[in-house]
Amino acid sequence: MLSMEFFKTKPYQHQLDALKAGMNMKSYGYLMEMGTGKSKVLIDNLAGLTLDGKIDFALIIAPKGVYRNWVEKEIPQHLSDKVNHRVIRWVSSANKKQKAEMTSVKDSFDGLTIFVMNVEAFSALKGRTAGEWMAKKFGPRGMIAIDESTTIKNHKAKRSKALMKIAAGFNYRRILTGSPITKSPMDAYAQFEFLGPRLLGYDSYYAFQGRYAVTQQRKMGAHSFQQVVGYRNLDELGTSLGQHSFRVLKKDCLDLPPKTFTARYVPMSDEQFKMYEQLRTMALTMLDNGELVTAPAVITQILRMQQVLSGHLKTDDGEMVYFPSKRMDALTEIMEEHDGKAIIWSRFRYDIQQITEMLNKTFGEGCAASYFGDTPDEERNNAVRNFQNPDHPLRFFVGNPATAGYGLTLTEANLCVYYANSYDLELRMQSEDRAHRIGQANPVTYIDLICPGSIDEKIVTALRAKIDIGAKVLGEEAREWLNLKPQKDLI
Repeated sequence: MLSMEFFKTKPYQHQLDALKAGMNMKSYGYLMEMGTGKSKVLIDNLAGLTLDGKIDFALIIAPKGVYRNWVEKEIPQHLSDKVNHRVIRWVSSANKKQKAEMTSVKDSFDGLTIFVMNVEAFSALKGRTAGEWMAKKFGPRGMIAIDESTTIKNHKAKRSKALMKIAAGFNYRRILTGSPITKSPMDAYAQFEFLGPRLLGYDSYYAFQGRYAVTQQRKMGAHSFQQVVGYRNLDELGTSLGQHSFRVLKKDCLDLPPKTFTARYVPMSDEQFKMYEQLRTMALTMLDNGELVTAPAVITQILRMQQVLSGHLKTDDGEMVYFPSKRMDALTEIMEEHDGKAIIWSRFRYDIQQITEMLNKTFGEGCAASYFGDTPDEERNNAVRNFQNPDHPLRFFVGNPATAGYGLTLTEANLCVYYANSYDLELRMQSEDRAHRIGQANPVTYIDLICPGSIDEKIVTALRAKIDIGAKVLGEEAREWLNLKPQKDLI
Protein backbone atom coordinates (compact mmCIF):
# COMPACT_ATOMS: atom_id res chain seq x y z
CA MET A 1 0.00 0.00 0.00
CA LEU A 2 1.12 3.56 -0.62
CA SER A 3 3.06 5.38 2.09
CA MET A 4 1.92 8.70 3.49
CA GLU A 5 4.81 10.39 1.68
CA PHE A 6 3.12 9.48 -1.58
CA PHE A 7 0.05 11.66 -1.03
CA LYS A 8 0.02 15.30 -1.99
CA THR A 9 -2.93 15.94 0.34
CA LYS A 10 -3.40 13.86 3.46
CA PRO A 11 -6.26 11.35 3.07
CA TYR A 12 -8.98 10.68 5.59
CA GLN A 13 -9.27 7.09 6.81
CA HIS A 14 -12.35 6.42 4.68
CA GLN A 15 -10.46 7.64 1.60
CA LEU A 16 -7.62 5.24 2.41
CA ASP A 17 -10.13 2.43 2.80
CA ALA A 18 -11.70 3.25 -0.56
CA LEU A 19 -8.31 3.43 -2.25
CA LYS A 20 -7.21 0.11 -0.77
CA ALA A 21 -10.43 -1.57 -1.91
CA GLY A 22 -10.32 -0.30 -5.50
CA MET A 23 -6.63 0.31 -6.27
CA ASN A 24 -5.91 -2.68 -8.49
CA MET A 25 -9.44 -3.61 -9.54
CA LYS A 26 -10.07 -3.52 -13.29
CA SER A 27 -13.66 -2.32 -12.73
CA TYR A 28 -14.75 -0.43 -9.64
CA GLY A 29 -17.20 2.15 -8.36
CA TYR A 30 -16.48 4.83 -5.78
CA LEU A 31 -20.01 5.34 -4.47
CA MET A 32 -19.04 8.02 -2.01
CA GLU A 33 -21.55 10.58 -0.81
CA MET A 34 -21.04 14.14 -1.96
CA GLY A 35 -18.44 15.89 0.09
CA THR A 36 -16.46 12.79 1.12
CA GLY A 37 -13.68 13.34 -1.43
CA LYS A 38 -14.25 10.75 -4.16
CA SER A 39 -12.34 12.89 -6.68
CA LYS A 40 -9.23 12.70 -4.51
CA VAL A 41 -9.58 8.92 -4.23
CA LEU A 42 -9.71 8.55 -8.01
CA ILE A 43 -6.69 10.83 -8.49
CA ASP A 44 -4.70 8.85 -5.91
CA ASN A 45 -5.81 5.66 -7.68
CA LEU A 46 -4.46 7.03 -10.97
CA ALA A 47 -1.19 7.97 -9.33
CA GLY A 48 -0.74 4.54 -7.76
CA LEU A 49 -1.40 2.68 -11.01
CA THR A 50 0.93 5.03 -12.89
CA LEU A 51 3.80 4.57 -10.45
CA ASP A 52 3.26 0.80 -10.59
CA GLY A 53 3.70 0.99 -14.38
CA LYS A 54 0.17 -0.22 -15.14
CA ILE A 55 -1.27 2.87 -16.88
CA ASP A 56 -0.03 5.94 -18.71
CA PHE A 57 -3.38 7.40 -19.85
CA ALA A 58 -6.65 8.42 -18.21
CA LEU A 59 -9.88 9.67 -19.76
CA ILE A 60 -11.91 11.49 -17.12
CA ILE A 61 -15.51 12.37 -18.03
CA ALA A 62 -17.67 14.74 -16.00
CA PRO A 63 -20.77 16.94 -16.45
CA LYS A 64 -20.21 20.18 -18.33
CA GLY A 65 -20.44 22.31 -15.21
CA VAL A 66 -17.80 20.22 -13.47
CA TYR A 67 -15.19 18.99 -15.90
CA ARG A 68 -13.13 22.18 -15.85
CA ASN A 69 -12.96 21.79 -12.09
CA TRP A 70 -10.92 18.63 -12.61
CA VAL A 71 -8.40 20.51 -14.73
CA GLU A 72 -8.11 23.65 -12.64
CA LYS A 73 -8.63 22.40 -9.08
CA GLU A 74 -8.85 18.69 -8.35
CA ILE A 75 -5.84 17.36 -10.29
CA PRO A 76 -3.42 20.19 -9.34
CA GLN A 77 -4.52 19.94 -5.71
CA HIS A 78 -4.34 16.17 -5.23
CA LEU A 79 -2.12 14.47 -7.83
CA SER A 80 1.14 13.25 -6.31
CA ASP A 81 4.24 15.26 -7.18
CA LYS A 82 5.91 11.92 -7.91
CA VAL A 83 3.79 11.54 -11.06
CA ASN A 84 5.03 13.25 -14.21
CA HIS A 85 1.85 14.25 -16.01
CA ARG A 86 0.06 16.48 -18.50
CA VAL A 87 -3.61 17.47 -18.52
CA ILE A 88 -5.53 18.10 -21.76
CA ARG A 89 -9.05 19.51 -21.79
CA TRP A 90 -11.67 18.82 -24.47
CA VAL A 91 -13.30 21.88 -26.04
CA SER A 92 -16.17 21.22 -28.43
CA SER A 93 -15.92 24.55 -30.27
CA ALA A 94 -12.16 24.96 -30.06
CA ASN A 95 -10.09 27.85 -31.34
CA LYS A 96 -6.73 27.31 -33.02
CA LYS A 97 -4.78 27.18 -29.74
CA GLN A 98 -7.26 24.80 -28.12
CA LYS A 99 -7.25 22.51 -31.16
CA ALA A 100 -3.47 22.36 -30.99
CA GLU A 101 -3.64 21.44 -27.30
CA MET A 102 -6.13 18.64 -27.93
CA THR A 103 -4.12 17.34 -30.89
CA SER A 104 -1.04 17.15 -28.66
CA VAL A 105 -2.54 13.98 -27.16
CA LYS A 106 -1.06 12.23 -30.21
CA ASP A 107 2.47 13.28 -29.20
CA SER A 108 4.53 10.82 -27.20
CA PHE A 109 4.83 11.63 -23.50
CA ASP A 110 6.89 10.02 -20.77
CA GLY A 111 4.35 10.03 -17.97
CA LEU A 112 0.61 10.11 -17.34
CA THR A 113 -1.65 11.86 -19.85
CA ILE A 114 -5.00 12.90 -18.40
CA PHE A 115 -7.64 13.85 -20.97
CA VAL A 116 -10.74 15.51 -19.49
CA MET A 117 -14.04 15.62 -21.39
CA ASN A 118 -17.60 16.68 -20.60
CA VAL A 119 -20.15 13.88 -20.74
CA GLU A 120 -22.45 15.89 -23.00
CA ALA A 121 -19.79 15.65 -25.76
CA PHE A 122 -20.63 11.97 -26.24
CA SER A 123 -24.11 12.86 -27.45
CA ALA A 124 -22.43 14.23 -30.60
CA LEU A 125 -20.51 12.36 -33.27
CA LYS A 126 -17.34 14.39 -32.76
CA GLY A 127 -17.12 13.48 -29.09
CA ARG A 128 -17.90 9.81 -29.69
CA THR A 129 -15.28 9.60 -32.44
CA ALA A 130 -12.65 11.12 -30.15
CA GLY A 131 -13.53 8.70 -27.36
CA GLU A 132 -13.38 5.69 -29.66
CA TRP A 133 -9.97 6.77 -30.96
CA MET A 134 -8.59 7.15 -27.43
CA ALA A 135 -9.97 3.76 -26.41
CA LYS A 136 -8.21 2.11 -29.36
CA LYS A 137 -4.97 4.10 -28.95
CA PHE A 138 -4.57 4.20 -25.17
CA GLY A 139 -7.18 1.82 -23.74
CA PRO A 140 -4.93 -1.22 -23.06
CA ARG A 141 -2.77 0.95 -20.77
CA GLY A 142 -5.48 3.37 -19.73
CA MET A 143 -8.31 4.11 -17.36
CA ILE A 144 -11.70 5.62 -18.16
CA ALA A 145 -13.67 7.22 -15.33
CA ILE A 146 -17.05 8.95 -15.17
CA ASP A 147 -17.65 11.52 -12.45
CA GLU A 148 -21.34 11.74 -11.51
CA SER A 149 -22.07 8.49 -13.29
CA THR A 150 -25.83 8.92 -12.96
CA THR A 151 -25.48 11.01 -16.14
CA ILE A 152 -25.44 7.66 -17.98
CA LYS A 153 -28.15 5.89 -15.94
CA ASN A 154 -30.54 5.88 -18.92
CA HIS A 155 -29.46 2.74 -20.76
CA LYS A 156 -31.35 3.85 -23.89
CA ALA A 157 -29.59 7.22 -24.23
CA LYS A 158 -27.17 7.66 -27.12
CA ARG A 159 -24.33 8.83 -24.91
CA SER A 160 -24.84 5.94 -22.47
CA LYS A 161 -24.59 3.40 -25.29
CA ALA A 162 -21.56 5.19 -26.74
CA LEU A 163 -19.71 5.28 -23.43
CA MET A 164 -20.39 1.62 -22.69
CA LYS A 165 -18.81 0.78 -26.05
CA ILE A 166 -15.83 3.10 -25.46
CA ALA A 167 -15.30 1.82 -21.91
CA ALA A 168 -14.92 -1.75 -23.20
CA GLY A 169 -11.63 -0.68 -24.80
CA PHE A 170 -10.05 0.43 -21.50
CA ASN A 171 -8.22 -1.91 -19.17
CA TYR A 172 -9.38 0.01 -16.08
CA ARG A 173 -12.85 1.50 -15.55
CA ARG A 174 -14.25 3.63 -12.71
CA ILE A 175 -17.55 5.29 -11.83
CA LEU A 176 -17.91 8.03 -9.24
CA THR A 177 -21.20 9.08 -7.67
CA GLY A 178 -22.64 9.85 -4.28
CA SER A 179 -26.12 8.71 -5.27
CA PRO A 180 -26.01 5.76 -7.67
CA ILE A 181 -29.76 5.28 -7.31
CA THR A 182 -31.85 8.45 -7.54
CA LYS A 183 -35.12 7.39 -9.16
CA SER A 184 -35.18 3.62 -8.85
CA PRO A 185 -32.87 0.60 -8.41
CA MET A 186 -32.97 0.32 -12.22
CA ASP A 187 -30.57 3.29 -12.30
CA ALA A 188 -27.74 0.93 -11.36
CA TYR A 189 -27.85 -1.13 -14.56
CA ALA A 190 -26.23 1.22 -17.08
CA GLN A 191 -23.63 2.49 -14.61
CA PHE A 192 -22.38 -1.00 -13.79
CA GLU A 193 -22.69 -2.12 -17.39
CA PHE A 194 -20.22 0.69 -18.14
CA LEU A 195 -17.83 -0.95 -15.69
CA GLY A 196 -18.10 -4.19 -17.58
CA PRO A 197 -20.56 -6.09 -19.80
CA ARG A 198 -22.63 -8.47 -17.70
CA LEU A 199 -20.70 -7.40 -14.58
CA LEU A 200 -23.87 -7.94 -12.53
CA GLY A 201 -24.63 -11.19 -14.35
CA TYR A 202 -27.38 -10.07 -16.76
CA ASP A 203 -27.38 -10.13 -20.56
CA SER A 204 -29.82 -7.24 -20.93
CA TYR A 205 -31.59 -4.45 -19.10
CA TYR A 206 -34.85 -6.36 -19.30
CA ALA A 207 -33.33 -9.40 -17.61
CA PHE A 208 -32.04 -7.10 -14.87
CA GLN A 209 -35.45 -5.44 -14.56
CA GLY A 210 -37.17 -8.82 -14.45
CA ARG A 211 -35.08 -9.79 -11.44
CA TYR A 212 -35.38 -6.60 -9.40
CA ALA A 213 -38.59 -4.84 -10.51
CA VAL A 214 -42.29 -5.66 -10.45
CA THR A 215 -44.19 -4.42 -13.51
CA GLN A 216 -47.84 -4.26 -14.46
CA GLN A 217 -49.65 -3.48 -17.70
CA ARG A 218 -51.36 -0.14 -17.27
CA LYS A 219 -53.82 1.86 -19.37
CA MET A 220 -54.36 5.57 -19.30
CA GLY A 221 -56.70 6.91 -21.90
CA ALA A 222 -55.87 5.30 -25.22
CA HIS A 223 -52.34 4.55 -24.10
CA SER A 224 -51.04 1.25 -22.75
CA PHE A 225 -47.65 0.76 -21.10
CA GLN A 226 -45.64 -1.36 -18.66
CA GLN A 227 -45.28 0.46 -15.36
CA VAL A 228 -42.88 -0.43 -12.59
CA VAL A 229 -45.02 -0.75 -9.46
CA GLY A 230 -42.49 -2.11 -7.01
CA TYR A 231 -39.12 -3.73 -6.46
CA ARG A 232 -37.84 -7.05 -5.17
CA ASN A 233 -34.62 -8.85 -4.27
CA LEU A 234 -33.01 -5.54 -3.28
CA ASP A 235 -30.81 -7.11 -0.61
CA GLU A 236 -29.38 -9.35 -3.30
CA LEU A 237 -28.83 -6.32 -5.57
CA GLY A 238 -27.09 -4.42 -2.79
CA THR A 239 -24.74 -7.34 -2.19
CA SER A 240 -24.01 -7.60 -5.91
CA LEU A 241 -23.21 -3.89 -6.23
CA GLY A 242 -21.05 -4.05 -3.11
CA GLN A 243 -18.78 -6.64 -4.73
CA HIS A 244 -17.72 -4.04 -7.29
CA SER A 245 -17.82 -0.78 -5.35
CA PHE A 246 -17.00 1.08 -2.15
CA ARG A 247 -19.87 2.88 -0.43
CA VAL A 248 -19.48 5.56 2.22
CA LEU A 249 -21.84 8.18 3.67
CA LYS A 250 -20.81 11.45 5.28
CA LYS A 251 -22.49 10.60 8.55
CA ASP A 252 -20.29 7.51 8.84
CA CYS A 253 -16.94 9.13 8.19
CA LEU A 254 -16.93 12.89 8.64
CA ASP A 255 -17.44 15.10 11.63
CA LEU A 256 -19.42 17.65 9.64
CA PRO A 257 -21.71 20.21 11.28
CA PRO A 258 -25.45 19.56 10.98
CA LYS A 259 -27.94 20.58 8.30
CA THR A 260 -31.06 22.54 9.30
CA PHE A 261 -34.12 22.75 7.05
CA THR A 262 -36.79 25.40 7.33
CA ALA A 263 -39.27 27.29 5.20
CA ARG A 264 -40.25 30.87 4.59
CA TYR A 265 -43.91 31.22 3.55
CA VAL A 266 -44.69 33.76 0.86
CA PRO A 267 -48.28 34.43 -0.32
CA MET A 268 -49.10 35.33 -3.91
CA SER A 269 -50.13 38.70 -5.25
CA ASP A 270 -53.63 39.03 -6.69
CA GLU A 271 -52.27 38.89 -10.24
CA GLN A 272 -50.32 35.73 -9.50
CA PHE A 273 -53.33 34.12 -7.86
CA LYS A 274 -55.58 34.75 -10.86
CA MET A 275 -53.11 33.30 -13.36
CA TYR A 276 -52.24 30.34 -11.10
CA GLU A 277 -55.93 29.47 -10.78
CA GLN A 278 -56.39 29.67 -14.55
CA LEU A 279 -53.50 27.27 -15.12
CA ARG A 280 -54.67 24.96 -12.34
CA THR A 281 -58.22 24.78 -13.72
CA MET A 282 -56.89 24.18 -17.24
CA ALA A 283 -54.65 21.34 -16.01
CA LEU A 284 -57.53 19.66 -14.17
CA THR A 285 -59.67 19.86 -17.31
CA MET A 286 -56.85 18.31 -19.36
CA LEU A 287 -56.51 15.56 -16.77
CA ASP A 288 -60.26 14.83 -16.93
CA ASN A 289 -60.12 14.71 -20.74
CA GLY A 290 -57.26 12.21 -20.72
CA GLU A 291 -54.74 14.67 -22.17
CA LEU A 292 -52.27 14.36 -19.28
CA VAL A 293 -51.36 10.69 -19.54
CA THR A 294 -47.61 10.85 -18.94
CA ALA A 295 -45.50 12.22 -16.13
CA PRO A 296 -43.69 14.69 -18.47
CA ALA A 297 -47.04 16.14 -19.60
CA VAL A 298 -48.16 16.62 -16.01
CA ILE A 299 -44.82 18.10 -15.05
CA THR A 300 -45.01 20.61 -17.91
CA GLN A 301 -48.27 21.98 -16.54
CA ILE A 302 -46.93 22.07 -12.99
CA LEU A 303 -43.81 23.85 -14.28
CA ARG A 304 -45.93 26.68 -15.67
CA MET A 305 -47.71 27.02 -12.34
CA GLN A 306 -44.35 27.10 -10.61
CA GLN A 307 -43.18 29.89 -12.92
CA VAL A 308 -46.16 31.97 -11.86
CA LEU A 309 -45.21 31.44 -8.21
CA SER A 310 -41.82 32.98 -9.06
CA GLY A 311 -43.45 35.98 -10.75
CA HIS A 312 -43.26 35.21 -14.45
CA LEU A 313 -44.68 32.95 -17.15
CA LYS A 314 -43.34 31.97 -20.55
CA THR A 315 -46.27 31.59 -22.93
CA ASP A 316 -46.54 29.01 -25.72
CA ASP A 317 -45.37 31.60 -28.26
CA GLY A 318 -42.28 32.39 -26.20
CA GLU A 319 -43.49 35.67 -24.73
CA MET A 320 -42.62 36.45 -21.10
CA VAL A 321 -45.41 37.70 -18.84
CA TYR A 322 -44.47 39.23 -15.47
CA PHE A 323 -46.46 39.45 -12.25
CA PRO A 324 -45.96 41.42 -9.05
CA SER A 325 -44.35 38.99 -6.58
CA LYS A 326 -43.67 39.02 -2.86
CA ARG A 327 -41.03 36.32 -3.21
CA MET A 328 -38.22 38.76 -3.98
CA ASP A 329 -39.15 40.83 -0.91
CA ALA A 330 -38.94 37.70 1.24
CA LEU A 331 -35.50 36.90 -0.16
CA THR A 332 -34.33 40.44 0.57
CA GLU A 333 -35.50 40.13 4.17
CA ILE A 334 -33.65 36.83 4.59
CA MET A 335 -30.41 38.31 3.32
CA GLU A 336 -30.77 41.36 5.54
CA GLU A 337 -30.96 38.97 8.50
CA HIS A 338 -27.87 37.02 7.37
CA ASP A 339 -24.32 38.21 8.00
CA GLY A 340 -22.25 35.65 6.09
CA LYS A 341 -22.14 34.28 2.57
CA ALA A 342 -25.14 32.56 1.00
CA ILE A 343 -26.19 30.52 -2.02
CA ILE A 344 -29.49 31.17 -3.77
CA TRP A 345 -30.77 28.40 -6.05
CA SER A 346 -33.42 28.68 -8.75
CA ARG A 347 -34.25 26.53 -11.74
CA PHE A 348 -35.34 29.57 -13.80
CA ARG A 349 -32.96 31.81 -15.75
CA TYR A 350 -35.22 34.82 -15.24
CA ASP A 351 -35.11 34.37 -11.46
CA ILE A 352 -31.32 34.13 -11.42
CA GLN A 353 -30.92 37.31 -13.43
CA GLN A 354 -33.45 39.26 -11.36
CA ILE A 355 -32.08 38.03 -8.03
CA THR A 356 -28.50 38.92 -8.96
CA GLU A 357 -29.59 42.38 -10.06
CA MET A 358 -31.59 42.93 -6.87
CA LEU A 359 -28.76 41.83 -4.56
CA ASN A 360 -26.17 44.01 -6.28
CA LYS A 361 -28.52 46.99 -6.12
CA THR A 362 -29.55 46.41 -2.50
CA PHE A 363 -26.31 45.25 -0.86
CA GLY A 364 -23.68 46.85 -3.06
CA GLU A 365 -22.37 46.36 -6.58
CA GLY A 366 -20.24 43.25 -6.92
CA CYS A 367 -21.69 41.45 -3.90
CA ALA A 368 -23.58 38.89 -6.06
CA ALA A 369 -22.56 36.68 -8.99
CA SER A 370 -24.68 34.42 -11.15
CA TYR A 371 -23.87 30.92 -12.41
CA PHE A 372 -26.12 29.34 -15.03
CA GLY A 373 -26.04 27.95 -18.56
CA ASP A 374 -25.08 31.16 -20.36
CA THR A 375 -22.45 32.29 -17.86
CA PRO A 376 -19.04 32.41 -19.62
CA ASP A 377 -16.38 30.04 -18.29
CA GLU A 378 -14.16 32.83 -16.96
CA GLU A 379 -17.04 34.36 -15.04
CA ARG A 380 -17.91 30.94 -13.60
CA ASN A 381 -14.37 30.42 -12.37
CA ASN A 382 -14.18 33.91 -10.89
CA ALA A 383 -17.51 33.44 -9.14
CA VAL A 384 -16.39 30.25 -7.37
CA ARG A 385 -12.90 31.52 -6.56
CA ASN A 386 -14.08 34.88 -5.18
CA PHE A 387 -16.95 33.34 -3.26
CA GLN A 388 -14.57 30.91 -1.56
CA ASN A 389 -12.23 33.75 -0.59
CA PRO A 390 -13.46 34.84 2.87
CA ASP A 391 -11.97 38.31 2.38
CA HIS A 392 -13.62 38.95 -0.99
CA PRO A 393 -16.76 41.13 -1.01
CA LEU A 394 -18.66 38.58 -3.12
CA ARG A 395 -21.35 37.41 -0.65
CA PHE A 396 -24.04 35.85 -2.80
CA PHE A 397 -23.76 32.98 -5.28
CA VAL A 398 -26.92 32.79 -7.43
CA GLY A 399 -27.06 29.58 -9.42
CA ASN A 400 -29.05 27.02 -11.34
CA PRO A 401 -28.67 23.54 -9.73
CA ALA A 402 -28.55 21.93 -13.18
CA THR A 403 -25.42 23.97 -14.01
CA ALA A 404 -23.77 24.70 -10.66
CA GLY A 405 -25.09 21.82 -8.58
CA TYR A 406 -22.28 19.40 -9.44
CA GLY A 407 -18.65 19.35 -8.43
CA LEU A 408 -18.30 22.85 -6.99
CA THR A 409 -17.04 23.55 -3.47
CA LEU A 410 -18.90 26.47 -1.91
CA THR A 411 -18.16 25.89 1.77
CA GLU A 412 -17.92 29.59 2.60
CA ALA A 413 -21.73 29.57 2.59
CA ASN A 414 -23.67 28.54 5.66
CA LEU A 415 -27.06 29.49 4.18
CA CYS A 416 -28.77 28.10 1.05
CA VAL A 417 -32.09 29.48 -0.17
CA TYR A 418 -34.22 27.61 -2.71
CA TYR A 419 -36.11 30.29 -4.60
CA ALA A 420 -37.65 27.84 -7.09
CA ASN A 421 -36.97 24.13 -6.73
CA SER A 422 -36.17 21.67 -9.46
CA TYR A 423 -38.17 18.43 -9.43
CA ASP A 424 -35.02 16.37 -9.84
CA LEU A 425 -34.06 14.71 -6.57
CA GLU A 426 -30.44 14.28 -7.62
CA LEU A 427 -30.10 18.00 -8.39
CA ARG A 428 -31.53 18.85 -4.98
CA MET A 429 -29.14 16.53 -3.18
CA GLN A 430 -26.16 17.67 -5.21
CA SER A 431 -26.91 21.36 -4.71
CA GLU A 432 -27.40 20.92 -0.96
CA ASP A 433 -23.94 19.50 -0.67
CA ARG A 434 -22.08 22.25 -2.46
CA ALA A 435 -21.92 23.86 0.98
CA HIS A 436 -22.14 20.79 3.22
CA ARG A 437 -18.91 18.92 2.47
CA ILE A 438 -15.28 18.63 3.55
CA GLY A 439 -14.11 22.09 4.52
CA GLN A 440 -17.39 23.25 6.06
CA ALA A 441 -16.89 24.31 9.68
CA ASN A 442 -20.35 25.75 10.38
CA PRO A 443 -23.91 24.41 10.47
CA VAL A 444 -25.72 24.95 7.17
CA THR A 445 -29.28 26.23 7.02
CA TYR A 446 -31.54 25.50 4.04
CA ILE A 447 -34.59 27.69 3.45
CA ASP A 448 -37.30 26.83 0.92
CA LEU A 449 -39.53 29.71 -0.23
CA ILE A 450 -43.06 28.33 -0.28
CA CYS A 451 -46.43 29.70 -1.28
CA PRO A 452 -48.81 28.10 1.24
CA GLY A 453 -51.37 25.72 -0.21
CA SER A 454 -49.62 25.55 -3.59
CA ILE A 455 -47.58 22.97 -5.45
CA ASP A 456 -44.54 24.47 -3.69
CA GLU A 457 -45.53 22.52 -0.60
CA LYS A 458 -45.85 19.23 -2.48
CA ILE A 459 -42.52 19.72 -4.23
CA VAL A 460 -40.59 20.49 -1.04
CA THR A 461 -42.26 17.68 0.90
CA ALA A 462 -41.40 15.17 -1.83
CA LEU A 463 -37.79 16.32 -2.17
CA ARG A 464 -37.15 16.28 1.57
CA ALA A 465 -38.58 12.77 1.64
CA LYS A 466 -36.13 11.91 -1.15
CA ILE A 467 -38.84 11.22 -3.72
CA ASP A 468 -38.07 11.92 -7.38
CA ILE A 469 -41.08 13.86 -8.56
CA GLY A 470 -40.52 13.61 -12.30
CA ALA A 471 -41.03 9.87 -12.28
CA LYS A 472 -43.95 9.78 -9.87
CA VAL A 473 -46.68 12.36 -10.51
CA LEU A 474 -49.39 10.56 -12.45
CA GLY A 475 -53.11 9.84 -12.31
CA GLU A 476 -54.78 10.48 -8.98
CA GLU A 477 -51.59 11.83 -7.47
CA ALA A 478 -51.49 14.50 -10.17
CA ARG A 479 -55.10 15.35 -9.35
CA GLU A 480 -54.17 15.66 -5.68
CA TRP A 481 -51.42 18.11 -6.56
CA LEU A 482 -53.63 20.15 -8.85
CA ASN A 483 -56.51 20.29 -6.39
CA LEU A 484 -54.41 22.28 -3.93
CA LYS A 485 -55.91 25.72 -3.34
CA PRO A 486 -53.20 28.33 -2.72
CA GLN A 487 -53.51 31.06 -0.12
CA LYS A 488 -53.23 34.71 -1.01
CA ASP A 489 -52.60 35.71 2.57
CA LEU A 490 -50.71 34.18 5.47
CA ILE A 491 -52.87 33.09 8.36
